[in-house]
Amino acid sequence: MAHIDYYFGTISPWAYLAGDRLERIAERHRATIAYKPLDILQLFDRTGGVRPADRHPSRMEYRAQELPRWADHLGMPLNLKPAHWPVNMAPSSYAIIAAQKAGGGNPGGLVQGFLRAVWAEDRDISDDGVIRSILSEHGFDPALADSGLFVGAETYGRNLEQAVEAGVFGSPFYVVRETGQKFWGQDRLEFLDKHLSRA
Repeated sequence: MAHIDYYFGTISPWAYLAGDRLERIAERHRATIAYKPLDILQLFDRTGGVRPADRHPSRMEYRAQELPRWADHLGMPLNLKPAHWPVNMAPSSYAIIAAQKAGGGNPGGLVQGFLRAVWAEDRDISDDGVIRSILSEHGFDPALADSGLFVGAETYGRNLEQAVEAGVFGSPFYVVRETGQKFWGQDRLEFLDKHLSRA
C-alpha cells in the first residue's frame, strides 16, 4: 500500500483546483493520504520562491489568465479576486490537523471545503464561525476549532520543516513515501496516478 504525503496551503488556488482527484486516485490504488497543511508563504521564503505580492507583474498577469483557464477546463467555479485573500491560514490548518487526528468525518472533503470557501464562496477561513461550519459540513465536531489549537499549532510548524526536508517548494505538492517520487501541482496528478499504477 502506498502512502502519500500531501503538502498544501489552505489559500492555494492550485490546491483548490485539484478538487477531489487526489482522493479518487488514492482510492483506486488503495493508498493512504497524510494531509499536511503548512504556511505556503514561509515555504516560499525557505525554498527560493517569491510571495505573490512580490512577483513580477508579468507573472501575475499570466496567473490571472491561467487560473480561469484551468477552472473552465475542470468545470469549477473560481473567483479570481476572493473577498478574503490573502487570509491567515493557521486557524483552518489547525482545524484540518485536529480533524485528521480525531478521525471520522471526511478529511479530504474538509480540505476541499476550506479551499472552496476561499476561491468559490467568498468565506473567511480565519473566522471561527466559518471554521466550525466547515468542520460540521464534513462530519467533524465543530469544537475541534478550539480543542485542536495546541496540537494544531505544533504540527503546523512541523509540517513546514518536514516539507523543506522533503524537497517541497509549492502547493499542492505530493510525495510518495515508498518511492520518494515528488509531484508538484494539480496538473501532475495524472502522473501520480500512473506512478502508483506502476509501483
